[in-house]
Amino acid sequence: MDEVRRKVHIKKYPTRHAMGGAAAIAVALQAGRLLQQQDAVNIIFAAAPSQNEFLDALLQQDIDWTRINAFQMDEYVGLPADAPQGFGNFLKHRLFDRVPLRAIHYLNGNAPDPERECDRYTALINAHPTDIVCLGIGENGHLAFNDPPVADFEDTETVKVVALDGVCRQQQVNDGCFKVLTDVPATALTLTIPALMKGTFLYCMVPAALKAEAVYNTFYQAISPLYPSTVLRTHPNVSMFLDEESARLLDERLLQSG
Repeated sequence: MDEVRRKVHIKKYPTRHAMGGAAAIAVALQAGRLLQQQDAVNIIFAAAPSQNEFLDALLQQDIDWTRINAFQMDEYVGLPADAPQGFGNFLKHRLFDRVPLRAIHYLNGNAPDPERECDRYTALINAHPTDIVCLGIGENGHLAFNDPPVADFEDTETVKVVALDGVCRQQQVNDGCFKVLTDVPATALTLTIPALMKGTFLYCMVPAALKAEAVYNTFYQAISPLYPSTVLRTHPNVSMFLDEESARLLDERLLQSG
């Protein structure tokens, strides 16, 4: 438990709203500190309902968005370009269209050649070393779309095409993004685990009762691709924001109340 406490800064808040607000303040402060040292800050954003409160609160922060380069973490393959479930569209609506970003770099899930799209996005990520990653954890412990069957802590790729496992696809239905499982795409583009872990600072927002088991596994299972989120325990700068429901299975000694 001492090792976990050293590696991950874990805070619990009474509500999703409070959790999102605290996370937004933390990210804004870190971005401000970095902008005192460098011309621009590169941020990777997750797209999921779990991020709603955080993204809403982030809009209220005093951030020099004209010096922020924004990236998305993953994207479905084959959805219509205007589908609201598309992660690029989600981020566009929630954040990217609402602040004057220096640059926005979208993943194209409709690229004719998905492998070449991975190469294109890899070049962008490599040209803009990641300062901040804003992420969540899936019900199966995935980070981005690195589900247990495809998660690789030693992956040599930066972006890859993956098949989505059943638990991941069902989560998209549970979240209300799709009506039925058969509507959920079977493949996606995703940043790999090593690509995410190269971020200097990781901020992980994980609300709701459906995530309680995944949060528990993050801290109590062995560090293994079978539980992809356990890799967060190996990163030196991770801050995790939970609400009462997502934290309910954790030992209180791990937690700092918000």
